[in-house]
Amino acid sequence: MKKIIIGLFIVIVISVGINEKEHILIPDNAIRFRIIANSDNKEDQDLKKEIKKEVEDELFKLVSEASNIEQAREIINNNLDKVDNIVQKYNVNYDISFGNNYFPDKIYKGIKYEKGNYESLVITLGNGLGHNWWCVLFPPLCLLDENNNLENAEYEFYASKLINKFK
Repeated sequence: MKKIIIGLFIVIVISVGINEKEHILIPDNAIRFRIIANSDNKEDQDLKKEIKKEVEDELFKLVSEASNIEQAREIINNNLDKVDNIVQKYNVNYDISFGNNYFPDKIYKGIKYEKGNYESLVITLGNGLGHNWWCVLFPPLCLLDENNNLENAEYEFYASKLINKFK
């Protein structure tokens, strides 16, 4: 009898966990951040990672201070020249777009990121034909992603908490 009760408990916990994952969605009032590499060759992908790291470090310091999306928007707009200066150092053709940009579907650590046009900062390197890197800049989910040792459940918990904080 105890084994049946324990088994049912486990099934219920797993079911609740699976259903909960389906409900964790990035809110419409989020700002995403994406960098698209010129191509998939190693040099272009390495360059994308270098630029990502430098831009990410600069932006996250600034945006993490924002308490709402309007402040985050203003901070990004006021610092686009800093982003431009960082990318310009790498002597590569590029385009920086802050506005509504297209993102494909993605599920990351149990959280569904639906395809569509989203407010975002997108840096396209060269022809923009390579794999991209992206995250949610506001609410600051990118900061969670920096801590790669978070288990999926921990990531989902903290992401859900951050999303609810800024709704």
